[in-house]
Amino acid sequence: MTGYTIKSPVIENPLVSVVTPTYNMASFLEETIQSVLSQDYPNIEYIVIDGGSTDGSVEILRKYQGRLRWHSAPDRGQTDAINKGFLESHGQIFAFLCADDTYLPGAVSTAVKHMLAHPEHAGIYGEGYLTAQDGHIICPYPTKPFDAELLKTQCFICQPAAFLWREPFAETGMMDVELQNALDYDLWIRLAQRHTLLKVDEYLATSRMHAGAKTLGQRSAVYKAGIKVIKKHYGYVPFPLVYGYCCSLLDKRDGFFEQVPPSPSKYLLSLVCGSYENAQQMPRYWKEWLEAGWNKLFGFKAR
Repeated sequence: MTGYTIKSPVIENPLVSVVTPTYNMASFLEETIQSVLSQDYPNIEYIVIDGGSTDGSVEILRKYQGRLRWHSAPDRGQTDAINKGFLESHGQIFAFLCADDTYLPGAVSTAVKHMLAHPEHAGIYGEGYLTAQDGHIICPYPTKPFDAELLKTQCFICQPAAFLWREPFAETGMMDVELQNALDYDLWIRLAQRHTLLKVDEYLATSRMHAGAKTLGQRSAVYKAGIKVIKKHYGYVPFPLVYGYCCSLLDKRDGFFEQVPPSPSKYLLSLVCGSYENAQQMPRYWKEWLEAGWNKLFGFKAR
């Protein structure tokens, strides 16, 4: 992993390209659009890639004709839409903001300030808030300082609060179009293999937790994708991810608004699933399973 060197000259206010992938998100889309268009930064290129929505999203986009660029046609999903928007964009700085998330006031200018002050990093990410469906703040996003090793066990970067230099995003291969879940986690891992990111302390964005969000509504698929991503990159799937997947299979509570309690059945299923996923490193997983799982069930560490 090396520091990043900006390859093209940077002007005082570099163009920031923001892409919003969306599909049937009319209930949130306009708030997202307004959060971008109301930014105080003077040089933003905004592109919305709609997957052929039928819920009124196109009518909303038409209202902002001339203030953003947009297309509406069937695509291969969120990752494909982000890549299409990126390839159409021209900014030295790139970010994608999903249609149920928002920027906080001053987010773009704050991001640019930090990126210009620390050009050795491939990008920055700030703090963010998790919000409810109606937009009220629930709690801060659990961000942590950048640590490539920590990515082996958890995704700690708030995606809507992240901004990247154009070149490393392109060189990393953009988004993996085969992924529809854990797509940002995969991107951070690939970036971290060659570059560093900088965490900044300012709050830049919100991430909405609602029934239609993948994190809540497609928990099993999200965990399964996370397992696939982490196994591909590191060859080992840690206990917390396996246990979360098993919980999503056996307990239909969303795990955020409704906490999922531990149980022997989830713990035992995690032994089976984890052993399968880590067939080449079973002793390592069994040790982690025994220590972490025992503590989860009974509140103390196994000896």
